[in-house]
Amino acid sequence: MQYEALKELMIEKFKKELPDFLTYHNLPHFNNVIQAVTDIGHAENVTEEELILLQTAALLHDAGFLYGSDKDHEIKSCHIAQEYLPDFNYTQQQIDLIKGMIMATHIPQSPKTHLEQIVADADLDYLGREDFFAIAAKLFEEMRLQGRIQNEQEWNTMQESFLQNHHYFTQTAINKRQQQKQLNLAAIQSKLNKSNKPVMSPSKHNKSLFGLSDILFLIMGVLSASFALKSFLVPNHFLDGGITGISLLLYEIKGWNLGFLLLLLNIPFLILAYFKVSKHFAIRSSVTIILIAFTMHFVPFPELTHDKLLVAMFGGFFMGIGIGLSMRGGGTFDGMEVLALMTFKKSSFSITEIILGMNIVLFAIAAVFMQIETALYAILTYLMASQITRYVIEGIEAYTGVTIVSGNSEEIKRALVLTLNRGITVYKGERGFMKESFEQSAKVDIIFTIVTRLEVRKLRNIVHSIDPKAFIFTQTVREPQGGIVKQIVKH
Repeated sequence: MQYEALKELMIEKFKKELPDFLTYHNLPHFNNVIQAVTDIGHAENVTEEELILLQTAALLHDAGFLYGSDKDHEIKSCHIAQEYLPDFNYTQQQIDLIKGMIMATHIPQSPKTHLEQIVADADLDYLGREDFFAIAAKLFEEMRLQGRIQNEQEWNTMQESFLQNHHYFTQTAINKRQQQKQLNLAAIQSKLNKSNKPVMSPSKHNKSLFGLSDILFLIMGVLSASFALKSFLVPNHFLDGGITGISLLLYEIKGWNLGFLLLLLNIPFLILAYFKVSKHFAIRSSVTIILIAFTMHFVPFPELTHDKLLVAMFGGFFMGIGIGLSMRGGGTFDGMEVLALMTFKKSSFSITEIILGMNIVLFAIAAVFMQIETALYAILTYLMASQITRYVIEGIEAYTGVTIVSGNSEEIKRALVLTLNRGITVYKGERGFMKESFEQSAKVDIIFTIVTRLEVRKLRNIVHSIDPKAFIFTQTVREPQGGIVKQIVKH
């Protein structure tokens, strides 16, 4: 079994092809489950072959999300396993075992074998971890973007029910995670007890289609996109990417009503979204597109400038804000990504590459029917809108996550908590493994904390004063929730 080669291929595939709305079922989750099956597998004394089978199942258990929808993703993961594993020297008997382990992660879990129990426990390992709420927040955001949940009160009710009904199967997971899981459940129940608002159980399927925040996001998104179109793009004969760009191109060539074009061209993608994403997402997107068509026709906006560079920059800026706010409200007014998702299933290209390819075709057509200069400015507008959209979706508040590996971890932990007043998370690891002394290693505490960008230099100075050889790396963290992160001092 060539597990490492398979892992390298699949990780690259996950990086390129998983849909953007998957804030939980993504590469960090896959890595967490792989680590969990490894830890539980060692503790449960599995053989080396069984460990590789466990790691393979963990790697592929949510691969079905490459196809976008949550529906039957375990079955799709099994199809991927059947397609890929023979090329990496897995026997059919081994593949069948892996497929059984993948299906054991289906909720509600019902594993039948010891290996299936290990994978099932690893998939929900985070339920009994101290970072439970940070990870759960990612799942909440993913479900909210798909319109499957509306607010934190409803989420906490769902979480309470899920944790009450969940149980670990292996003795290792029970010993290691059960106690913390009960603490996490108690914390959720405490949150619910503090709220006086009655909450309808999610199981009754009476969730409202639009929350107040969703309505505000959608309205602001519609106004921003309409402002971009009528004040910048349309008066200056500019284009954007996606379905909006196609609508603008047809408007320029044929003179047809722009609002009607936006509605008409998006209908097929709304139907696809209904089946591939969620019913709520499709309905909200439909409402968003109708509102834009209405606004474009009835609401006047001033023409602000005819400077081409300003039009490209600010037209893209407000268009990106509009798309981002609409997605935060659980909808969209451009169905290009849904089309890319369908195309990707039948090609070897990633979703990002397919969207880029479609827009290149659009810009080439614009260059033929209009002007090359118009096509070039359209590319600039598209790039600006794409970046702003990502910025709005990922969040305005950007923090910096810092990971520290040092032999003086106890002193560093004390300094970060008592001097810098930061909360920390500690992972158990090993350090060493140098080329000249590969067999030598030592246990170490790996420290993770979140600070503002202005505090990074201060943190580095503190750590280096304790251990000049400490290994430090940083990463951008957007919209962290829970813990004491919101108590960070404003500069």
